Amino acid sequence: MTPDTEAGLAEMIKSAKGPLAIQGGGTRGIKPEGDVLSVSGLPGITLYEPGALTIVAQAGTPLSEIDAALAAENQRLAFEPMDHRTLLGTVGEPTLGGVIAANVSGPRRIQGGGARDYALGVRYVDGAGTIVKNGGRVMKNVTGYDLVKLMSGSFGTLGVLTEVSLKVLPTPETQGSLMLRGLDDVQAVRAMAAAMGSPFEVSGAAHCASIMDDGPVTVLRVEGFEASVAYRLDRLKELLSPIASEMIIADAVMTDWVWKSVRDAELWKDVPEDIWRVSCKPSDAPALMARSGAVGWYFDWAGGLIWVRMPEGVDLRAKLGAFDGHATVVRASDRTRRALPIFHPETSGVDRITAGLRAKFDPRGILNAGLMASA
Repeated sequence: MTPDTEAGLAEMIKSAKGPLAIQGGGTRGIKPEGDVLSVSGLPGITLYEPGALTIVAQAGTPLSEIDAALAAENQRLAFEPMDHRTLLGTVGEPTLGGVIAANVSGPRRIQGGGARDYALGVRYVDGAGTIVKNGGRVMKNVTGYDLVKLMSGSFGTLGVLTEVSLKVLPTPETQGSLMLRGLDDVQAVRAMAAAMGSPFEVSGAAHCASIMDDGPVTVLRVEGFEASVAYRLDRLKELLSPIASEMIIADAVMTDWVWKSVRDAELWKDVPEDIWRVSCKPSDAPALMARSGAVGWYFDWAGGLIWVRMPEGVDLRAKLGAFDGHATVVRASDRTRRALPIFHPETSGVDRITAGLRAKFDPRGILNAGLMASA
């Protein structure tokens, strides 16, 4: 089912007799049970005001179309959403609705926030087939603001997005990265914490054990005017000289390649293991990986996000035990997916709140049914 109007989408949901599998561009590889209901028939930018740093587009709009429109005005999506196709081997086009529904946020999240922080307003259809509009086109319009946040990261279980309005930002003049060689996990987290606590406006902090062939590399990105970028990179070198003895500065081209690779986990596209994402306190990252039994890992978000390679079928959550964060299956064999839920089990209190929200937004339980179940 691929409706081409919001009203048609609402009618399909209202008349549905069983579960519906909500789909955007189909690039995430997630396949809930039920009849596929695609929003790809709802494309198009409906409003773009570069002077107001605001864009409004239908949920089925390909992200490439959004990026092209923004680039023409020297603007961009600040939250740097990941493209899952390389890692997952999927096809199709990532859509705006899918990005917001999954709160897809890349390395720049540590500086400017995630996708949900830039969502100003949404239109969606709930599980009863009711069309709802929430929020507005400017940040100061906070009417129903919490619902905008709630839809971001709900993975289509509370409603089907039909339109999203976003705040966008200007594209910086240039960028560069400071690359620190040879640090272990503990040293890398210490260096990244120092950089993030500095006044030098670091927009990316990652530690990658295998980004180059001759040892681990810790990467710190800086963006802005050319003179400012050069100055801040030099100051970062001075700041971190007690921690790292070998540092090099990558130019804008190399920086673009490195951070795209970090963002999309490109280095792991052909590895056979299960791939997980762990969100945690950055200071906890080295100890978590020390007891993980993982084949490999790398840190993003200054250690707050860990990409982990696990042997097929091994439960990373059981290896980590209780910790302040969560572990999500991103890519896995059918055997692993049958044995383990995609999302981390919720605490009993959160589980009750979640169940109450779903009962309110989707009383029949038909939207991506079971997708976010924790067992």
